[in-house]
Amino acid sequence: MSLNRVYLGLGSNIERERHLTAGLDALADVLSDMHCSAVFESQAVGIKSGPFFNLVVTGLTTLPLMELDRRLKFIEADNGRYAPERKGLPLDIDVLMYNDLHGSFDGLVLPRAEILKNAFVLWPLALIAPELMHPGAGKTMGQLWSEAQIKQVLAPVPFDWRGQQLTRI
Repeated sequence: MSLNRVYLGLGSNIERERHLTAGLDALADVLSDMHCSAVFESQAVGIKSGPFFNLVVTGLTTLPLMELDRRLKFIEADNGRYAPERKGLPLDIDVLMYNDLHGSFDGLVLPRAEILKNAFVLWPLALIAPELMHPGAGKTMGQLWSEAQIKQVLAPVPFDWRGQQLTRI
């Protein structure tokens, strides 16, 4: 079994700390060598809602891409993502990158377009993996962030997970 390096974007705008913590706890069962970026608060993009907490997680998995995506949907569901009466977005987990795959895989497009569009994805990704090459853009995440012209305001927020301070303020 091969190990696959994955980068995941997490976000929540409802009971943000509780849902992100639950998401991270569940991901710790799916990923090894897991590392988390700082957590940022950002305004919603594309939907009308309260502010989000966002972060990027990287880790290794033996799961094939589509099985990983299926597991992420279960984690989201466990946190109320698909509940009929839900208000807001309790937990969103997106595969941003899977190894250096580039293209469409059963409807899942990688690397995810949000990397280049949203500061709440690109900045944490640049912090956690500044030398990571974006397979489509041909630049590192650090270069992409330094050149980004994204008009979104992010604020780092204190966040503790399993005794580890993810954001130092």
